[in-house]
Amino acid sequence: MKIQIVSFNCLLKNKLGKIISSTFNKDILTGGDLKKQELAALSVALQNLKKGEKRKIILMASEAYGYYDPNLVLTMPRNSLPQVNTLKLAEPPIIIDVDGKRHPFRVTEVTPENIVLDGNHPLAGQDLVFEIETLAVRDATPEEISGSKLKTRTESHH
Repeated sequence: MKIQIVSFNCLLKNKLGKIISSTFNKDILTGGDLKKQELAALSVALQNLKKGEKRKIILMASEAYGYYDPNLVLTMPRNSLPQVNTLKLAEPPIIIDVDGKRHPFRVTEVTPENIVLDGNHPLAGQDLVFEIETLAVRDATPEEISGSKLKTRTESHH
């Protein structure tokens, strides 16, 4: 398996064809240690690209951001979060649980008494379609493969 650095335009849609986002992705590492990568199935599908190639990649929810888990939705008294008055809908506060792990939650509802936080990724439970147009491709250097040198940039256009 050849590990490459690719730059591409990506149109992300849901399975019904609704556009979720349009992005320019620069210097993305494909392949490598997939156990550490979010969207590992996408990284596999991006392998062996050629400059100018267009590719449609379909990921089922289980391969993308997982299934929606209702257990990750928390309703808490507003006074239990000290920053509650500065939180806005869809803003991701960080909650640290008893084992010291950081968990991002989005604010999905605010009432006078409670605040509802959702720990699911915003695209959890959705099958996704990535329409890729490859702009540049090259073999990754050993430094990039080890993760010591690579910087990636994504620009979103809605």
